[in-house]
Amino acid sequence: MQENQNIEFKEIWKDDYLKHICAFANSNGGKLVIGVNDNGDYIGINNSKQLLETLPNKIVQFLGITTIINSIIKNNTKSIEIVVSQSSVPIAYKGRYYIKSGSTVQEIKGQELNLFILQKIGKTFDELPLENASIKDLSEKSIKKFISKAIKTNRIPENTITEDITQILENLNLTTTNNKLKNSTILLFGKNPQKFFGSISFRIGKFSNNNHELLFQDIIEGNIFDMPDKVLNILKSKYLVYEITYSGLQRIEKLEYPEEALREAIINAIAHKDYTGVHIQLSVYNDKLVLWNEGKLPSNLSIKDLLKKHPSKPRNIDIANIFFKAGYIESWGRGISKIFNACKLSKLQEPIIKEIANGVQITFYKNNIDKSVDKSVDKSVDKSVDKSVDKSVDKILKLIKNNNYITQKELAKITNLSIRGVEKNISKLKKDKIIQRIGGKKEGHWEIIK
Repeated sequence: MQENQNIEFKEIWKDDYLKHICAFANSNGGKLVIGVNDNGDYIGINNSKQLLETLPNKIVQFLGITTIINSIIKNNTKSIEIVVSQSSVPIAYKGRYYIKSGSTVQEIKGQELNLFILQKIGKTFDELPLENASIKDLSEKSIKKFISKAIKTNRIPENTITEDITQILENLNLTTTNNKLKNSTILLFGKNPQKFFGSISFRIGKFSNNNHELLFQDIIEGNIFDMPDKVLNILKSKYLVYEITYSGLQRIEKLEYPEEALREAIINAIAHKDYTGVHIQLSVYNDKLVLWNEGKLPSNLSIKDLLKKHPSKPRNIDIANIFFKAGYIESWGRGISKIFNACKLSKLQEPIIKEIANGVQITFYKNNIDKSVDKSVDKSVDKSVDKSVDKSVDKILKLIKNNNYITQKELAKITNLSIRGVEKNISKLKKDKIIQRIGGKKEGHWEIIK
């Protein structure tokens, strides 16, 4: 036997292993086998009978879940296995939450914990109600644009155009049961969504090939329904080159990257972004494009899974629904295959997709080159993304140094981050043991540890 993400071996029982059972329950389930060494050899335990009697009650008492506990006899020794099912609700051990990450057990805190709990109760960030937002904060022009596109795709009735905005939003599930606007409503159709969310912008930069020199850049803001067209138009008019050929007297202009692939990648980045994180980044070089957005893949979906037929698992349910109705995306997880097919038809190298800095990055290559040639530049790109993510943390740390009584609300206003974005960065600083909170929220202050 070998240990893996779903099986762990322990030579003896310790109560601290309850956190491992907690992690299995919060992840995909698994087995904890007591009486097996690291090599997978059954060595047995002396107190198997006692554990069979006490563990069920102890697990219920500390975790509130039931497990299956089996007695195993091998090599003339007695061992036990604890079989843990995946829980549909979040499970805590002594007030802390744990998950399995590979073969390790990790505690989740801060914003990651908030997102984890939302997922466990079947909610996503974009479904949450947004306080202090009203119909006046919405762009009627953007909503009409959506209706026009969605009618053309036959995904909403034609008479939708005659309904008032309140009814339209209700029909699209963009309001709560008590008629409050959701996060998704402002993200999709807000006049000025930056008023509520600090990380909604899409940034494009033109770099020299050594990655050290930014030649020029654009920051695209506004709501995310209008954003794909804005980004693609600026990209085509300012950053990319059209290859001109002739067929007889006919002039043919071909974009250096397939437009379908670019559009699909841009829409994916916007639809699947973690809107409590930082802005989307698109770096343009002479020989490639690098697109990065914050937001990890679901725990049961890998990069390899993306490259083949896979179920669609949107991070933002409401946003994905609106994009689908408008014809921006399909609901069958075909986005990546469409990107690859478009590049193949244009005789370009397959894009490279990887997880980096809490997000997903896709690199398009202009020429069909050897992947190994570009590794050094890719490392520089990775560092650039990491630095951009860390800038918010550095900025918050400097503000705390200047005023250790500064509030999270004040930090959000100065850094142009959302409150959740500030919480996420504060959580990182605490986790790295750089700062700590002394006292309560109102009367307390920050203390810099190192």
